[in-house]
Amino acid sequence: MTAVRPGVPRPSAPDTLGGHTTRQLRDLCEIVGLTGHDGEVYARTLTDMLGAAADRPLDLPPPNPTFLSDDHTPVEFSLSFVPGAAPTLRVLLEPGCAAGGLAQNGRLGLRAVREAAARWGFATDRLDELEDLFLPPAPEGPLALWCALELRPGGVPKVKVYLNPAANGPERAAATVREALRRLGHHDAFAELPPNDRHLFFALDLGDWAEPRVKVYLAHQDLSAVEAGALSRTDGGALGAETEEFFRIAAGQDGEDGGIAGPAPVVRRPVQSCHAFTETASGLPSGFTLYVPVRDYARHDGDALARATALLGRYGQDPAPLLGAVSAVTDRSPQDGVGLVAYLALAHQQGQPPRVTAYLSSEAYEVRPPAGLPSAEPATVP
Repeated sequence: MTAVRPGVPRPSAPDTLGGHTTRQLRDLCEIVGLTGHDGEVYARTLTDMLGAAADRPLDLPPPNPTFLSDDHTPVEFSLSFVPGAAPTLRVLLEPGCAAGGLAQNGRLGLRAVREAAARWGFATDRLDELEDLFLPPAPEGPLALWCALELRPGGVPKVKVYLNPAANGPERAAATVREALRRLGHHDAFAELPPNDRHLFFALDLGDWAEPRVKVYLAHQDLSAVEAGALSRTDGGALGAETEEFFRIAAGQDGEDGGIAGPAPVVRRPVQSCHAFTETASGLPSGFTLYVPVRDYARHDGDALARATALLGRYGQDPAPLLGAVSAVTDRSPQDGVGLVAYLALAHQQGQPPRVTAYLSSEAYEVRPPAGLPSAEPATVP
């Protein structure tokens, strides 16, 4: 891989946001074993959902600030690994990223989801039930609606939507989450959430899911490994020691690498937990995921990849697809920036094997310098 200067996009990048991200997507589809036809279908889906932003030249600034990524690219990729199967490719995007304001952003996002529902034949009734809570006329907060596509063979993805609990003001975020859970029949779920610093996202599985989930994402600022191990509320899941170990490796606290070289960030992004609810009787979550923002705990992406490789090895996974995915997304050296590997996550869902996921930034606009090097502006901390 050839190096690029921190802060400068790769020289060979296509000249539009859609061109850049669809090239990455096609290459990633090939790496996870999807056909060329599937890659073309999903590339068209991505540009369709990005709307006018897809044709925006990359020599212009991002269409709007988005904390979906450090450099405000409204697209993020991830590879999810489970034993005995090829990794699953996902793409997260902000359909309303070109909107003139947050309210319009939400309307465009909702329209994109409903168009997808009509195309792929799934219902949006659960989302419709929550529209007034999360998409008010004058929304607040850092996002309106994000959409994630889990790419499957055949060109029809699984769909997830992410909504903003602080849409009616951060002081009402908890009440918004509580009411949303109640409307969806999870009357006792809110009481089962662990202590947290704020509610980040409220998410829904839409369409063809064996057990559609309602998911609540929480932020935990300055979390320790021991505290991370105490976050799960799943029934019968002894996840404490496993979660602690995952946190220590992902955050570079196991002594196997040097951690952050030079001054640490003034404020690190919070660790995130996700609590997935699939049944309404017990109130307990059936799934738990811990997300470590590895880019705030690493000197550069070489460190982050080493930790991802170690974690995949512990779970019996071949890291080759992840390393191939990195080469597909960028031609810079991992040591020349930090943030290409944005998060590492460990998920447990009842009845399923543990899942390790690595989140990859598109870096359409900027490469964040390695830790300890000067940066033109501080990273956004969602």
